[in-house]
Formats: sequence, C-alpha cells, structure tokens
Amino acid sequence: MKNVIWLVIGVGAGFVVAHEVNKTQQGKAFFTELDTKAREFGEAMSDGYRQREAELQAALSEAADAAGDASATNAP
Repeated sequence: MKNVIWLVIGVGAGFVVAHEVNKTQQGKAFFTELDTKAREFGEAMSDGYRQREAELQAALSEAADAAGDASATNAP
C-alpha cells in the first residue's frame, strides 16, 4: 500500500511539473515535438500491424486453397 501512495504522489508531481514546464515557450515546443513523435510512432505501429495482418490473411488464404486442392486431388 505504501508503494501505491508513492506512485500516486509521483504521478501527481509529474503532472504539476509538466504543467509548469508547458507554460514556457521552450516547454510548449518540447511537448509539441513530443506529441508529434508519439503520433508518428503510433501511426507506424498501426501501419505495421495492418501490413502484418494482411500478410497473415494472405498466407491463411493460400494454405486454405492448397488444402482444398490437395483434398480434391486425393478424392476418389
């Protein structure tokens, strides 16, 4: 329980410090750049996920087609 209290205190202090830093011109520039980089990272992760999902769907489709062809060839 003591660790949770310290965690809450740390998060609260972080918010206060971030708010004070954001009041300065350099702080605004820093947080704008940080936001831009975080968004770019998120978009890259989403694009990579969609690309990999498409690759896996194609592989599953090919495997299903091959299994269908194999069963049709072996049918009496």
